[in-house]
Amino acid sequence: MQHLPNDTRRSILLVGASRGLGHAMAAEFLKKGWSVLGTVRGPNRTELHDLADAHPVRVEIESLDICAPDQLAALRDRLSGRTFDMLFVNAGTTNRDPTQTIGEVSTDEFIHVMTTNALGPMRVIESLERNVSATGLIGAMSSGQGSIANNLSGQRELYRGSKAALNMFMRSFAARQAGTARPLAVMAPGWIRTALGGADAPLSIEDSIPKLVDVLLAKQDRPGLEYLDYRGQTVPW
Repeated sequence: MQHLPNDTRRSILLVGASRGLGHAMAAEFLKKGWSVLGTVRGPNRTELHDLADAHPVRVEIESLDICAPDQLAALRDRLSGRTFDMLFVNAGTTNRDPTQTIGEVSTDEFIHVMTTNALGPMRVIESLERNVSATGLIGAMSSGQGSIANNLSGQRELYRGSKAALNMFMRSFAARQAGTARPLAVMAPGWIRTALGGADAPLSIEDSIPKLVDVLLAKQDRPGLEYLDYRGQTVPW
């Protein structure tokens, strides 16, 4: 899709926007007047394509599997010279049987979940940070289950560990940004009824995502890294 260089709207590069929380975030940013470049995996039509049809000037779509370094390098090349006001990485998966203890998880599943939830997002952030304005926000979708301090019940051990790893990597990234005006955020969207969250989750996407986007917009004026939930409350590391 053609980029309009004279467009003065704020813009977000939203990685993982094909469906679920990412698609809902794209729709909410559009409501706020932003332009959205969202990424999808593979060639199939997604809900993001419907948004692009409805907003042909304000929505662009790129292809990216965050677990494929060659695809990330190609996207970085395609985006050369582009600058965004925000970069947000929405990624999340879990193992087939989330009741497994960490010792029961297969090596293949461990690698897949950790790569998707922790390594992939950080590779995206480190590769594309130069495409974000100096005071633009960089963030990633974490989870309340990534909080080490709040883990009093166990369960979903691999998923928890992957999100805790993401939080730690973001803290290391933030240390490299010390003294800058860069706002950084890892977000806990709550337990939401999605393909990942399941049918028993207490929140709908509509309960969480509009508030989460408002939290990100408010965070733009606060440099440094924060771990926040969808209501804007601080989550303990």
